[in-house]
Amino acid sequence: MVLVLDSLRYDSWVAAAPVALSRIGAVERRYSYASWTAPSHFNMLMGLLPHTSPTGVVASDYYQRDFARYGQRLGVTGIDFPRFLPQLWLPHFLRSTLGYRTHAYVSMPVLNPDTPLNRDFDSYELMPRHNDLATILPRMRFDRGPSFHLVNTGETHYPYAPPDEPPDSWPRISGLHGALRDLGAAPSQGRQGLPFDRAELRALQDRQIEVVRSVDTVVERLIDMVPDDTWLVVTSDHGELFGEDGFFGHGPIAHEKVIEVPFVEGQVPR
Repeated sequence: MVLVLDSLRYDSWVAAAPVALSRIGAVERRYSYASWTAPSHFNMLMGLLPHTSPTGVVASDYYQRDFARYGQRLGVTGIDFPRFLPQLWLPHFLRSTLGYRTHAYVSMPVLNPDTPLNRDFDSYELMPRHNDLATILPRMRFDRGPSFHLVNTGETHYPYAPPDEPPDSWPRISGLHGALRDLGAAPSQGRQGLPFDRAELRALQDRQIEVVRSVDTVVERLIDMVPDDTWLVVTSDHGELFGEDGFFGHGPIAHEKVIEVPFVEGQVPR
């Protein structure tokens, strides 16, 4: 199972000090291959989880070692990069080679079932709300044989809101309410710099930190419900900028903080 906490920064995870998530293993600082939701999930479904950015390493050698890690995750031997060819698509490999059932539960509209990401999944669902991991749990199917689950949840995405917080109390920052709305609107005219001050930015990251603790209580329930031999990967698709060097958010940004993500994996603790 891969659980993606959308837009979560590594340092927000560390500041939140989640309890259930820490039971899985020690959190690592890793780096996403992309700074936006859709391309990042595409990379992960290719089998390329966030990387360690090692020095003195040829990229092909890193990929080979990274794909070999699936042997431990899946409990099988002989896993290497060539076995993923030519499709380079993790759900296809799991279904066709290992007989897995594959399921996806996504919360961000840019990952909806009509996108190319919905390939080689037995089920693929877009949730009615972007920020409610708890509603995904009863939908999850654990088949008699092996199964793979991709779960994307958006509590940690702007506006960093738990599901029980009324939308009319969410922070409202002009121009930052998602691509679907912004792409249809006229671009800002003459605006220079960010439309908020440092205190507001600090408050936004504090919201992300707090919502990690909320999600952590749901992850505790998730750990209790999955089969005993489940291998769980928890990470983020990308990071977030809270004013560093004049940036906010993610997407068309070239900055370390927008690709810096938390990463933890291991067999679910019992």
